[in-house]
Amino acid sequence: MFGLLKGLGVTLKNMTKPKVTYNYPAEPIPVPDRFRGIQHFDAEKCIVCNQCALVCPTDCITLTGKRNPDPEKKGKVIEIYDINFEICILCDLCTEVCPTEAIVMTNNFELATYSRDDLFKNMQWLHDNNQNIRQENMSSKPPGAAGGAK
Repeated sequence: MFGLLKGLGVTLKNMTKPKVTYNYPAEPIPVPDRFRGIQHFDAEKCIVCNQCALVCPTDCITLTGKRNPDPEKKGKVIEIYDINFEICILCDLCTEVCPTEAIVMTNNFELATYSRDDLFKNMQWLHDNNQNIRQENMSSKPPGAAGGAK
């Protein structure tokens, strides 16, 4: 009998506390600014250095480029930039090594789908994923913030 009263006391005590659940998906879940979500890709900033694909531990990034068709301009022009989110672990390494910040993390995390084929995202889809970009990527970095040996 004492166990029943003790359990009822715990229940009554917790009924007066504020709720800790969210009405998801009607109201968005607050995430910290350093949350590692789905990437946003800006093809105009990309210099096709291939560092993001090389540092990726799961090899989920496909990046190809070709010579610039304008002979007066140097560098490469991006052809293909795809990410396979079926194996991507959202580790943030691709955004850390990008020298031009062409790829940045967002706070978006919803990738639920009924088909694995829908988890293969192309350059256009990644470019259109531009909501909730991290605040630190919205402003310019302070001088000396880029890593490297001194």
